[in-house]
Amino acid sequence: MLYRQVLTGLAMAGLLNLPTPATQAAPQDSLRGGESGPVEFLSRTPSGPTEFMASGGTPAPITGSLALPPGNGPFAAMVIMHGSGGIRPGREGAWAERLAAQGIATFIVDSFTPRGIAVTSDDQSRLPISASVADGFAALRLLATHPRIDATRIGVMGFSKGGQVALYTALESFRQAAGVGDKKFALHIGLYPSCSIPYISPVVASSPILFLLGGMDDYTPAAHCERYADWFAQKGAGVTRIVYPGAHHGFDMPDRVQFLSRVQTARDCGFDIELEPVQGRFWNTGAVIPNAEITPQARRCTTRGAHFGGDPTSRDLAMDAVRDAVAQHLLHSTGP
Repeated sequence: MLYRQVLTGLAMAGLLNLPTPATQAAPQDSLRGGESGPVEFLSRTPSGPTEFMASGGTPAPITGSLALPPGNGPFAAMVIMHGSGGIRPGREGAWAERLAAQGIATFIVDSFTPRGIAVTSDDQSRLPISASVADGFAALRLLATHPRIDATRIGVMGFSKGGQVALYTALESFRQAAGVGDKKFALHIGLYPSCSIPYISPVVASSPILFLLGGMDDYTPAAHCERYADWFAQKGAGVTRIVYPGAHHGFDMPDRVQFLSRVQTARDCGFDIELEPVQGRFWNTGAVIPNAEITPQARRCTTRGAHFGGDPTSRDLAMDAVRDAVAQHLLHSTGP
């Protein structure tokens, strides 16, 4: 893909101090040469979970920005997945800087720009969440080849739609379909993810999962994610959930809180998507939704309008929670 597209994401992330290559090479399938900076690599774009688990989906080059701490390593690393608004000023790059201060390598993935997408907040069908999940696993597979990164100490964190990726990469049905062999994320951190139509899998990863939620979030309600956290815990995952009472969606952002009338929200939906076999199931009745009816049902229950914006107190508390989780599970861990 055009390097100019990569620069757009890097400028928004505040990482333009990285070296600029003279030419754009083919997508990389390995970082054995110890590369850092902008990277183009191969993922897939499945149309949904059925195609993801059957064939993986159509090959798709995507991009990322890898930053390494000083020294020889091997370092723990964090894959950073953006939300429906793409890579935003004051979020992905800011979190990368905070993690770098702990000695963590960071890889900010851009799922949108290489696919010609600006945002999906007003139309989530522009990129199925399963494609973003494929990107997360592709990033894991790539980072695991880097000689200065410890493949057993790679975490994933994300925001909103990216927060879903952080959670869904803990589902074994998706991990097996992604073709990453025995590689697993060592830590999953989801900030204000959508949990109103969550995927569920017969088996989940043993790696710890951290939910960071806004108590005033009317976009992706915290109550739905607390329900999902309970499900993960029942499956044997090590789950921590923290709800910040005064926080809206995007509480870690520098933006002031505002009402966004066009954003799509699934807050009124309330059904799971089971992966084996793929089918939906209503929370309130337990009635099954056949695979072919899941998308029409999601369209019927989706509505528009929600608040978005930062809360400095909640942001600072979330920074402490992430710092502690990283220290416990990545810096002093031998992996999942």
